[in-house]
Amino acid sequence: MLHKVCKRYRIMVSGNGLFYPVVGFASIVLFIYMSFGDVRFGFEEEAELAFVERNGTQFMVDGKAFYINGWNSYWLMVQSVDEYSRPKVREMLRAGAKMGLTVCRTWAFNDGDYNALQSSPGVFNEQAFKALDYVIAEARQHGIRLLLSLVNNLHAYGGKTQYVKWAWQEGVGLSSSNDSFFFDPSIRSYFKNYVKTILTRKNTITGIEYRNDPTIFGWELINEPRCLTDPSGDTLQDWIEEMSAFVKLIDKCHLVTVGLEGFYGPNDPKRLTVNPEDWASRLGSDFIRNSKISNIDFTSVHIYPDHWFHHQVFEDYMKFVSKWMLSHIEDGDKVLNKPVLFSEYGLSDINFTMPERKTMYKTILDISYKSAKKNRSGAGALVWQFLVGGMQEFTDDFGIIPWEKTPIPSLFVEQSCRLAKTKGWPHKDTSFKQFC
Repeated sequence: MLHKVCKRYRIMVSGNGLFYPVVGFASIVLFIYMSFGDVRFGFEEEAELAFVERNGTQFMVDGKAFYINGWNSYWLMVQSVDEYSRPKVREMLRAGAKMGLTVCRTWAFNDGDYNALQSSPGVFNEQAFKALDYVIAEARQHGIRLLLSLVNNLHAYGGKTQYVKWAWQEGVGLSSSNDSFFFDPSIRSYFKNYVKTILTRKNTITGIEYRNDPTIFGWELINEPRCLTDPSGDTLQDWIEEMSAFVKLIDKCHLVTVGLEGFYGPNDPKRLTVNPEDWASRLGSDFIRNSKISNIDFTSVHIYPDHWFHHQVFEDYMKFVSKWMLSHIEDGDKVLNKPVLFSEYGLSDINFTMPERKTMYKTILDISYKSAKKNRSGAGALVWQFLVGGMQEFTDDFGIIPWEKTPIPSLFVEQSCRLAKTKGWPHKDTSFKQFC
């Protein structure tokens, strides 16, 4: 369990968390749609928000097991920089709350890009920082917890590539390889300074330092880390050990995860039977080894069968998804003694039909629910990704607008209902339960 110096904070939880009966998809769409008018369906109630803790293989809130049904909206901060786009953020968080979702994963980084949070090493844009303040404050208002990712392995929003460019431009870089992000002492120093600045930031809206704010579910060190230049995994392992210890040195209250995709490493026998293909064990990451690190509180796993395989039929993808999830849940139960969060999953809307996408999402949610029902380590799932209307530049072939007339959003509401019935509603506002 987490250190007991962590304080409890009182928040105003929006009455917009009320739900109508789940009597069919049409009523769900109508309900969510109506939520964005001027009509309010409830009241504002003051409630305490507790930190999410861990007890073995389970997340805990107020001493009760906490199983997650949530989503990804990586764009919340960048859409909060300008006042005209902030309503999209409020709209998204309100929709998540109305669907009974409890955790949203989003970026807490923008390195050197447009409206960058960090424009150069140690130089921060206050307007962008206030945007992140707003995201956290707005999430608090809607009773949504945030899983905040601290850097990208990919190029988007700067990522490790930008850190390497900075070191190279300043004449201190050891290598122009993107993977020098993991081993270059100067770049490690850049990143540690960034982490410290984020963790100790005092929110200009709530007045609470990020490290003391229970709205934050936890910290993700890096989105989808890969270190191709060292397939042994030693370089990435050393980086994770150093950075997870550094986070814990500053922040005693929050959970920490790596941000892994879940691939088994070169020395793990499961690489041959569970990994999607041979390449997956040569990326420099190792699910078991990386997740065993003492300062890593929970594991992360992603699910993208259509990106990981070539020339397979849909039925084979579904077999893989079940095997992939159950294998990692077994690892959490029997090897790691830690929760397993499926923090991204999706199926392309370009190459697959709506019924096929619904089948995959339902499979993932069903396995997640069965884990919760049996008190196993499969701690929940976060779909990739939710958007609001008019965000073409942020969409991809996985994007979902929750109130559009498709059968997929109803799956998430139904998941919220059955988790509430099985595990109890984790917020102080329990009005949701009576409508399931």
